[in-house]
Amino acid sequence: MPLTLPVRAPFRCHRGMPPVSALLLGTLLVGAAAAQEAGEDGTVTIAHGIGTFEALKYPPDFAHLDYVNPDAPKGGEISVWGFGGFDSMHPYTVRGRAGALASIFFESLLQGTADEIGTGYCLICETLEYPEDRSWVIFNMRPEARFSDGSPLTAHDVVFSVNILKEKGLPDFRVVLRQQVDTVEALDDHRVRFTFVEGWPTRDLPGLVGGLPIFSEAHYVENDRDFEASSMQPLLGSGPYVLDRVQAGQTIVYARNPDYWGWDLPIMQGRSNFDRIRIEYYADYDAAFQGFTAGTYTFRTEARAALWAEGYDFPAVQRGHVVRDTLADGNLASGQSFVMNLRRPQFEDPRVREAIGLMFNFEWSNETLFHGLYDRIHSFWQNSDMAAEGPPSAEELAILEPLADLLPEGVLTDDAVRAPDSGSRQLDRGNLRAATALLDAAGWEDIGQDGLRRNAAGETLRIEFLNDSQSFDRIINPYVENLRRLGVDARLTRVDSAQMTNRERSFDFDILTDQIRTGLIPGSGLKQSFGSETADVSVFNKMGLQSPAVDALIDIVLAAETREEMVIATRALDRVLRAERFWVPQWYKSEHWVAYYDMFEHPEEIPPYSLGQFDFWWWNADKAEALRAAGAIR
Repeated sequence: MPLTLPVRAPFRCHRGMPPVSALLLGTLLVGAAAAQEAGEDGTVTIAHGIGTFEALKYPPDFAHLDYVNPDAPKGGEISVWGFGGFDSMHPYTVRGRAGALASIFFESLLQGTADEIGTGYCLICETLEYPEDRSWVIFNMRPEARFSDGSPLTAHDVVFSVNILKEKGLPDFRVVLRQQVDTVEALDDHRVRFTFVEGWPTRDLPGLVGGLPIFSEAHYVENDRDFEASSMQPLLGSGPYVLDRVQAGQTIVYARNPDYWGWDLPIMQGRSNFDRIRIEYYADYDAAFQGFTAGTYTFRTEARAALWAEGYDFPAVQRGHVVRDTLADGNLASGQSFVMNLRRPQFEDPRVREAIGLMFNFEWSNETLFHGLYDRIHSFWQNSDMAAEGPPSAEELAILEPLADLLPEGVLTDDAVRAPDSGSRQLDRGNLRAATALLDAAGWEDIGQDGLRRNAAGETLRIEFLNDSQSFDRIINPYVENLRRLGVDARLTRVDSAQMTNRERSFDFDILTDQIRTGLIPGSGLKQSFGSETADVSVFNKMGLQSPAVDALIDIVLAAETREEMVIATRALDRVLRAERFWVPQWYKSEHWVAYYDMFEHPEEIPPYSLGQFDFWWWNADKAEALRAAGAIR
């Protein structure tokens, strides 16, 4: 998992669009067609890209990525919806709620692809060079690189960007980046060198720093910007899109920059094809769907099973104006779950957390609410070979046994914790009995006349579910009812999107729905999501997990020198995380549900790791004109 800078985007798949960030390229690795030279630091590799464990797929002279249409026409507009609202166009600060895709302006030295795991190719750099131990890396930059105002992008801008992220970036990001990067220096205008902290695992670090966003130092200084302040004026970047117009809380339009410096690069062929990307914001999911049926926006990734099963019979579908399609998705499961705030005293006892998990009936919810379309999440690495299964293997035990005194009960002997099975009725009697026994043992055994459990101090076991989506009430309310049958003082509190943002960031909640981030090549981002040192500052470690065993296992994952070692270490970590029971996993689907007005086209085969609607889809002008003539779109 890459070290991650957040873009304040919907945290559930049904709330809008995923974040777009320079850091989503992943942790990266060594190139196949790399030259090697002997120098003061021993053998130095010079390459057009870097990866983690395997050779790069694309050679230095590749013409375009395999999954794009290099002849895709440019033009048109794709429009989607966003949830709630926004009051900032600066995604790298905790202040304010950034608009969707607000990191679209920024590029990085390296860029990942959608058909490989953990690879990065030179974008702003032409080549990179590094020694065998990856203790440092030099990026040789393209002199033609320009910011969107036409000013040159230099090594000095890279140094400025890294330093400001280390000094004024998000607190959890600062902590991890400072631990990893010792120095960054401009060797000249177009060469920048990173030297890494001695003793830190360096497997991922060249790719990690190559994925950091680059800002214009001159623009920042001349406009007297404050990196920590929320602003509706974005920082200056170098990407193919610029801000066209914005109406706070309602609409954002990004425009393709015809003067973008990198249009002729092989890695950019067939990409960034739309003239405009528009986001229309809606207060709730139902209103957003009605906007789509009316043609107010034109592309939708559906995440509500009931709508997917029954809602797509409106006139535009019946007339053939809207395409409804299912496309394969090779990514990890989303990690979507109810997350408990371990900073709260009522969640200190793992037996309480286990009892709460037992009362969510996925099977009933799936059949009653979701038309049986979802699968249950059990692992933080669901849909991959890194998910722990059964009892620990001998290789896992070799990692876990030295940590025996720090591990949750049963990790060394039992099967990996799985979400409980439930019956066809909303309240599963067997799980209710099991949860009752757990709460009794945890000291919540005194049941008053009101049916609520109390501890020795006479306090009820009070739990508040925080939610900002009307459509999610139907999922939480039955869960609350089951918990109240158990004697838990459970309740649902609805807030607006701004309140949700503020309460999430100040950790002022008991339980909320979140997407816990992992990755197909787990990296330094593990410390942001699960590490003790960032537990009280990280926007990703919502639960506030502080576990010495987890910290030690993260270090082992980061130090893995082969993919096999990484897989074994990640399974051990997955096993321990699941045994902590701070989440109640929800559901996932291994395919994209998409609906769009029939003027968009895509390559015949979608790559496994990205739907790519903003990246490599394109617009058919003739189809768009036919839809407009028919009155299907505005």
